[in-house]
Amino acid sequence: MFDFTDANWTTTYRGVVTAWDCDHVGHLNIAHYVSRFDESHWPFFGEVGLTPVFLRDYGCGMAAVEQHIRYLKELRAGDVVAIRSRVVGIRSKVLLSEHVLVDDTTGIACAHEKITCAFLDLTARRAVEFPPEIVAQIERRLAHKATQ
Repeated sequence: MFDFTDANWTTTYRGVVTAWDCDHVGHLNIAHYVSRFDESHWPFFGEVGLTPVFLRDYGCGMAAVEQHIRYLKELRAGDVVAIRSRVVGIRSKVLLSEHVLVDDTTGIACAHEKITCAFLDLTARRAVEFPPEIVAQIERRLAHKATQ
């Protein structure tokens, strides 16, 4: 289903499902799928140049504006998981990415997220254009993907 041999994919999260994360039917609760994806976004942003230091220095942040999640397979307490992330595209003010939560033991995809995030000026509280150096770094990732 997903070809993780594409160099644009990177591992942005590893963890384990605990009993605390599970709901009354014994599988990972929706809230914890979402929190795992959220935790993966910050290492992912850092890999494309949007590090915490960069964002603080620019007075900017990233804000989700659209998110789609498909739940593909149950996860239960004790399952070791990883999230693989990649850039899908960039526009002047938004970054498009996808993230796949996999059972790290079997490699089976358990959830898939597509998300659009805006580059946000924290003072003006509105989306602004990415700095040219960030656009260039992200476009290099996409160009590398296209040559494979």
